[in-house]
Parts: sequence; structure tokens; C-alpha cells
Amino acid sequence: MRQQSRTRAARWIFITPFMVMFGLFFAAPIVYAIVQSIFAEKGSALGFGPPETVFVWFDNYSRAMSDEAFRESLVRLVQFAAILVPLMVVTSLTLALLLDSGRALWPRFFRVLYFAPYGIPGVVATLLWGFLYIPATSPVLEMLSTIGIEIEPLSSGGVLFAIANIALWVFAGYNMIILLSALDAVPAELYEAARMDGASAWGLIWHIKLPLVRSSIILVTVFTIIGTLQLFVEPLVLLPLTTAIDSNFTPNLAAYNQAFALGNPNLAAAMAVIVALLGMVFSFGFLRAVNRKGNRAW
Repeated sequence: MRQQSRTRAARWIFITPFMVMFGLFFAAPIVYAIVQSIFAEKGSALGFGPPETVFVWFDNYSRAMSDEAFRESLVRLVQFAAILVPLMVVTSLTLALLLDSGRALWPRFFRVLYFAPYGIPGVVATLLWGFLYIPATSPVLEMLSTIGIEIEPLSSGGVLFAIANIALWVFAGYNMIILLSALDAVPAELYEAARMDGASAWGLIWHIKLPLVRSSIILVTVFTIIGTLQLFVEPLVLLPLTTAIDSNFTPNLAAYNQAFALGNPNLAAAMAVIVALLGMVFSFGFLRAVNRKGNRAW
């Protein structure tokens, strides 16, 4: 009995710090946002006195979804996810496979080189690319212009791809490390046996490497889906550089604008909850879709 009580006490000692941090910095903000989203501040009928906080049920959600600019920002966010998610997964996986091929020159150097952009803050990375996207300050665009090629990365038709390029540059190396770690864990004996059976380099990739790192590919995909729904820093920094981005360009920007520019934190909370629900739907929908396939071959 004494040994069992000691074991239980030890478990609680190790679990309690996590539970406290989880509750304070994860659960509490979510609960607070949900609570804020079902209240609103309304002034008195005569206009005298401070505004009152009243319970409005789902009125804030109805107002958010009836706002055409917010609906357009949700559509724009889905379009951005459709661009970035496949690009991120394919790029990260390609880099990991190249470094794991055994024929790469200086693999450790390139591993650090590809991962290095992840250490750059998003604001700084966006500023760096912003200078390259403006014709007046970009040597690349100036060189292309001299040979008759005019490109406007921050135009209304190209701004999503320009932002996706920044995100890809920053996070591809991080996701590559995840996939490369999974590839490093594959026993070398499997490769040797496959080569003895006459497997080609492509056969090794398709029949051994990809199936064995399937869970890591799924993880990278889910991380990227969640990351796209958090799009905020890049359009905020690029906002002064182009007319293609406004204060409602993404749902997060719209919520930020409502909370700090228009003074409506309750509506902003409702917008934030909608984005969180969208992230849950996309993430769990993707996991459900891939889990249906079970262990089928690629």
C-alpha cells in the first residue's frame, strides 16, 4: 500500500506542472474566447452611462458570418491552404529524400542550411521578402525587367503565392527535419535486402521509405494545415506595401481589426472561434480521411 501511494504521488508530481500550464495557457484562453463571443456591450437606451455587457447567444457569430468581407477572408484562407499545404509537404519530403539518398554532397551542411530560415522571426522574414517583392527595391525584379519580364508578386492575383513562398521558405526546413528523422530511423538492413532483390532507387522510395514515414508525412500535413489557419504576420507586414491586402484579408486580420481598431472584442472573439472550428474541421477531416485507408500501399 505504501509503495502504491508513493507511485501515485510521484505520478501527480510529474503530471501537475503540465496540467497547470495546459490549463493556464491553452484551455483558459479558449474558454475565455468562447465566453467573450456570446456577450456584447450595448449602451443604455438614452445613451447615458457606461455600456452594459449583455448575453446575446450566437448573435456575434451571426454578425461575423453575415459580414461579406469576413466570408471572403475565409474563402481566401481556404485558397491559401490549397496552395501551401501540397507545396509544403512535397518540398519538405523532396528535400528529406535527397539528403537521405546517400549521394548528397555535404548533407550535414545542407541540413543546417535548409533549417536555418526557421530561426528567423516571421516579421523579419516577411520584411526581407517584402523588399524582394517591390520593383523599386528588388534586384531580381529589376534584372527581369531589363529582359522584358514584368512580374508583380504583390498584385491581387499573385499575393497569395507570394505569402505562400515566405511560409515555405521559413518552415520547409523544419518539416524536412521531421521527415529526415523518420527516414534515419528506418533500418539500413531493409535497404540492403531491397537492393539485393533488385529494387531501384525509385523502388526504395515508393515501397520502403514512403510507407515507413507515412505517419510523419501525416504529421507534417496537419502541422501545415494548422499553420495556414494562423496566417496573420505575413499579410500584416505586407499590408503597407500593396493595395491587394486590406485589414480583412484573412480572418485573423479581421478579428485583430475588430478588437483593436474598431473596439469590438466580442465580435473578434466570435471570429477567432470560427477560425478555430475551421481548423478542427480541416485537421480532423484530414486525419479521418487518411485513417480510412489504414495501411494500404501508397
